[in-house]
Amino acid sequence: QVQLVESGGGLVQPGGSLRLSCVASGSIFSINAMRWYRQAPGEERELVAAITSVGSTNYADSVKGRFTISRDNAKKTVYLQMNSLKPEDTAVYYCNADISTVRGFFKIYWGQGTQVTVSS
Repeated sequence: QVQLVESGGGLVQPGGSLRLSCVASGSIFSINAMRWYRQAPGEERELVAAITSVGSTNYADSVKGRFTISRDNAKKTVYLQMNSLKPEDTAVYYCNADISTVRGFFKIYWGQGTQVTVSS
């Protein structure tokens, strides 16, 4: 059984920072891409940032220059450092990863989400 568990969400003032973490656990053979998505109330879920197994990254235009995605392969963990937060960043943040439990067969797994609220 594979699980992704996010942590690090909370309430922060505009201009503040938060660091989200997502740890993968279970019977994991390997992990390819890892991603952060977010979903605000009444909105569709959107891709925020992604990172490949070798560290290549890409970001949504709305977060470029403010958010940084990184990963620690040994710890099976992906991070999202969020700086200069704005009220429009308020959402539930989900991590997602391409994980194989046997060689060559990958499946997408999702975490349960962590709430980020940016408000004064």
